Amino acid sequence: MDMHEHHEKLIVEITKEYSDILKISKQGIYIYLDDVHKVCNTKLAKMLGYESVDEWAAVTEDPVGVMVTEKSQKTLIDAFRNAQDNSVGSEIEVVWNKKTGGEVKTKVILVPISFQGHFFALHFVTPINK
Repeated sequence: MDMHEHHEKLIVEITKEYSDILKISKQGIYIYLDDVHKVCNTKLAKMLGYESVDEWAAVTEDPVGVMVTEKSQKTLIDAFRNAQDNSVGSEIEVVWNKKTGGEVKTKVILVPISFQGHFFALHFVTPINK
């Protein structure tokens, strides 16, 4: 099994493992392994203007560049690196680009998780109504 197939299997399995939380949470959620291997719940997909979780996951070419405003990209990437390198969670503000146009200002709780010996980042995304 090559690395892509292995990561694909991991994302399928972690989706099953976290299916209850993905379905019932009142927050948008996504679990990220890498730009290609990620999953979100319906709440996040709809919040960002995507028709489905599959359409959201299909954005594999620079998803941060596509989905996150330029002013928020460094904040999100730094929080991810801190989680990956130091196993530290973060609470940050991120402004997202909606696929349908416009922006969504949010609070993101990003926590590192380990699954089958691999590092993932679990993100809880809540709109900020200001």
